[in-house]
Amino acid sequence: MKIEAVGLENPECRYQVIVGQGNFAVFTCDDLFKTLLTAVPGIKCAVAMNEAQPKLVRVTGNDEELKRIAAKNCLAIGGSHVFVIVTSNAFPINVLNAIKLHPAVCNVFVATSNPVEIIVAETELGRAVLGAVDGTAVTKIENEEERNKRRELVEELGYRLD
Repeated sequence: MKIEAVGLENPECRYQVIVGQGNFAVFTCDDLFKTLLTAVPGIKCAVAMNEAQPKLVRVTGNDEELKRIAAKNCLAIGGSHVFVIVTSNAFPINVLNAIKLHPAVCNVFVATSNPVEIIVAETELGRAVLGAVDGTAVTKIENEEERNKRRELVEELGYRLD
C-alpha cells in the first residue's frame, strides 16, 4: 500500500473547501449542489464527485472557476465516491449540517479555507481518503488579548457569544 499527501488547490485560500465521501455519484453530485443552493441564498459553489464506474469526475456548479478547482482537486484525490465542494459567499458552518444530513453522504473529512492536504492510501483496487491535514501545526495556547481578538472577529462575522 502507498500513502501520500495530496495538497489541494485553493488560490490564496480565497474559497471554502469541503471534502467528504458518499455514494451514488450519478445522483449525489447534482443533489448536493441543489442542497447548497437551498442552504444559503446567493451562494457560489461547485461540487465534484468521483465515480467508480466509469472512473470519472462528475462536476456541477454555478461558477466556472469553482467548478474547475473542485474537479481538479477531486481528480487529484482520485478515490471513488469522494466529493469536493468549493464555495464562496458562505462558510462551512452555513452548509455542513445540510451536507451531513444528505442521505448519500457517508463522511465529511474537512471543511476549511486553510491550506489542506488530503491523506490518501492507494492499493491495487484503488484510492481512499484516510484523513486531512487542515492548516499548520499549533504551537501555543491563546492569551487573553488573542481570545478577545477572536471574540471580536466572531461578532464581526455576525455571531453573538452572549
